Amino acid sequence: MIIKKLSLINFKNHPERNFEFSAQINCFVGNNGAGKTNILDSLYYLSMAKSFLGNKDLNNIKTDEDFFTIEGAIDDGEKENIIKIQQPKEAKKIIKKNDKTYDRMSDHIGFLPSVIISPYDSNLISDSGESRRKFLDSMISQTDSDYLFNLIQYQKTVQQRNALLKDFAKNRYFDFDSLEIYNEPLIKFGTKIFEKRREFTDSIVPLIQNYYDIISKGKEKITVIYESDLSDQTFGTLLQQNLEKDRILTYTSKGIHKDDLLFEMNGTSMKKTASQGQQKSFLIALKLSQMNRIKELTGKTPILLLDDIFDKLDDTRVSQLIELVNQEHFGQIFITDTSRERTENVVKRINEESKIFEL
Repeated sequence: MIIKKLSLINFKNHPERNFEFSAQINCFVGNNGAGKTNILDSLYYLSMAKSFLGNKDLNNIKTDEDFFTIEGAIDDGEKENIIKIQQPKEAKKIIKKNDKTYDRMSDHIGFLPSVIISPYDSNLISDSGESRRKFLDSMISQTDSDYLFNLIQYQKTVQQRNALLKDFAKNRYFDFDSLEIYNEPLIKFGTKIFEKRREFTDSIVPLIQNYYDIISKGKEKITVIYESDLSDQTFGTLLQQNLEKDRILTYTSKGIHKDDLLFEMNGTSMKKTASQGQQKSFLIALKLSQMNRIKELTGKTPILLLDDIFDKLDDTRVSQLIELVNQEHFGQIFITDTSRERTENVVKRINEESKIFEL
């Protein structure tokens, strides 16, 4: 998958921008605040239909403007496709492929797979389980459209069940039969999600260890543990056992929406014991493993977005990353940096066709 062209209108700090890209390496160079990360975010939009920074769509419209548009020309190996994303201030977001509007946003996910390595990745270790669940869901959704459908249906069902529990509390009554209606879809979708998450996590752990060994030159044992309420008992049993608790709390307290990933090094929590350098090596290994798995499962080579990593990583890790990227043929790469000289040196070492855009 190759992004050939990108056009932006009123996206964040860019009133209008047009790019024609190299099929291999593209670098955006400029001072902090020039909008380099915003361009990577627009490329992520073409892939995932949302911001990797977690911003709401409306907040990405340039100040004092009424809409933003992102348009990309993408070569899938057989033909050129035009992906267009429009977000008006007063209407819902629209995504079109070759002038045909998607009925559901989820239908687009997986067409243009992507992986981003950025300074914000450290949140995966330091933040709550929600950020790790989102990361896991993003990885799997790009390889399995059924998974994304099941996830959306599950989340809707949880919201409906929670709304009913709150309504019971507000009106001081309880109707078990009404609540039980939601059990079947929760169990159906939740169990499928659990099984897919467990399978994906198991498959990616050896890859993470391999990449970590190469990047860090260390001998630490890396473990990623998928932690779920469904690991020990069925979803139906969980719902039954926690019915009274849910009634008191007025929300669904157990289920795959509480899952987490535990990152461990030599048997202890990485958050507590791993050095900053070890954590950075782990995060790069995690993302490279994600790329490897997406490529293996879909046959598509994801685009690789490298945001400001040369300011955040030491020379040794940069060298190892560049060497890996070169060896593994990861496909089209987009890099942001503040130093043109440093970027040019990096590009020379990869020895591929490149373009450098100064902002």
